Amino acid sequence: MVLLMTSRGLDIAQVGVVVAVYSVVVVVLELPTGGLADVVGRRLVLAASALFSVAALTLMAFATSMWPFVIASVLKGFARALSSGPAQAWYVDMLHATRGPEADLKPGLARGEAMGSLALFVAVPAGGFMPSFLPGGLVTPMIAAAVAAAVLFLVVLVAMPEPPRPRPSIRSVLRDVPVTIGSGLRLGLTDRRLGRLLCVVFAIGIGLNAIELLTPGRLASLTGGVESGTSAYALVAAAGFGASALGSWSAPWVARVLGGATRTAIAGTVTGAGALAVLAASVVLSGPAGIVAAGGAYIVLFAAVGIAEIQRVEMMHQRVGSSRRATLMSVDSLQLQFGGMLGSLALGYLASRAGPAPAWGVAAGATLLAALLYVRRPAARTHPE
Repeated sequence: MVLLMTSRGLDIAQVGVVVAVYSVVVVVLELPTGGLADVVGRRLVLAASALFSVAALTLMAFATSMWPFVIASVLKGFARALSSGPAQAWYVDMLHATRGPEADLKPGLARGEAMGSLALFVAVPAGGFMPSFLPGGLVTPMIAAAVAAAVLFLVVLVAMPEPPRPRPSIRSVLRDVPVTIGSGLRLGLTDRRLGRLLCVVFAIGIGLNAIELLTPGRLASLTGGVESGTSAYALVAAAGFGASALGSWSAPWVARVLGGATRTAIAGTVTGAGALAVLAASVVLSGPAGIVAAGGAYIVLFAAVGIAEIQRVEMMHQRVGSSRRATLMSVDSLQLQFGGMLGSLALGYLASRAGPAPAWGVAAGATLLAALLYVRRPAARTHPE
């Protein structure tokens, strides 16, 4: 998308504005759209998200100046905010409806997260190579993504049946959505164990941002150029998504081997902190050894986070009822974004002054501290349906 915008005449500052608009829209709408999904239904909100994605990506493919790109970014922000939580909330609701509130959530959550990571594993290199082999150049990945969003719309309509809900009026939606948002926020603030789980994802956001922000530059310095560093990072990023898929897929098995969700979450979080520490220590290496160390740490981090996150998300779902589930997922997504924001500002500044090693070291420390938040495992279900 960056290359597409610059090829259409935008300078890097204008590209930054377009990206910032997307982030602002997501942050502003995250909670309202989560509340909307709890009030009007998950299926309707997710279908609307897919349509916003189709519109945004199609407009981006044919935009030729800054303002159309800004509008496309706003539409993308709507799509992202609307998609945050409804699918997962729908799955948990349906599983509870068919198998009862004590049903094991991990297998389905693991498969869902694994498929998302596997899609990224395939799509990152596919989208990167499309402009070189298919007509249309940089427009081709945008059109392919719009087609994928249209497929998502059809899947939502066909494959996501939802229990009947009373048809809400505009007045009831305007009344109930703020109430639902307030209820979800109060739950996160008053339920201390749930609050701990939300703090964990804040720390994870710091760690993930640190590794994604600083690894491309590290690989560029190791390979001797921006172009070679970009190619190396594309391969490492794809491998990271593959590792995340494998970690998510194996999470239920790892939980059985380690004897429970809490132990598994702690082990995964500590392993992620160790990977960041290895990354910090690897700055003394150069050449192939440095590349292997940086790439290996990146892959291990994503695999470990994939394992730990399945356990954490299951714990969260066990502590909230259906009426606030999507709202809680939006709060969770906001925490991740806030952690990433803090990491971008603070660790980016630290890295610019002292190099990447101290920044990765701080991220490792924050991730390790997050593991302590699991020490007292949340009880099973305190907020029944």
